[in-house]
Amino acid sequence: MLKYELVNYKEIFMDITTILLYAHSGLRWLIVLAAFLSILFFGYGWLAKKKNAKIARILPAAYSGLVDTQVLLGIIVIILSLASGLSLARYKLEHISVMILVAVIGHLPARWSKSKKANLYRNTFLALLFSLVLVYLGVSVLPSGWRG
Repeated sequence: MLKYELVNYKEIFMDITTILLYAHSGLRWLIVLAAFLSILFFGYGWLAKKKNAKIARILPAAYSGLVDTQVLLGIIVIILSLASGLSLARYKLEHISVMILVAVIGHLPARWSKSKKANLYRNTFLALLFSLVLVYLGVSVLPSGWRG
């Protein structure tokens, strides 16, 4: 005779949420690395008055792709957390707002790279720098900040 056990969906959601939260937390370091490398590249290109190169499209696209993945993971974590009965604290709402702004700013260089603007390196450098500052601020509002 088969025995049916009741499934505690709350525990399942919490296990998946924990895994995704760790992935979300770890991915930020790849985002910081991609932003840092891009800032170095575009800063040098701006100062050296470089011409548009293929990598000038690849770096911002990689950065915005990582940020998009991060935002998607964050949205999934929020949905699962709400489904398991947790509420959204004020710091979470602040974090979400800032990170969505990071995603928007992260897509600007990808749009600019399709044009042959003379100020591509400067504009991309400034957008990525501003985006990285917002990433720092967005993570800093969390209780564990950059430690967790």
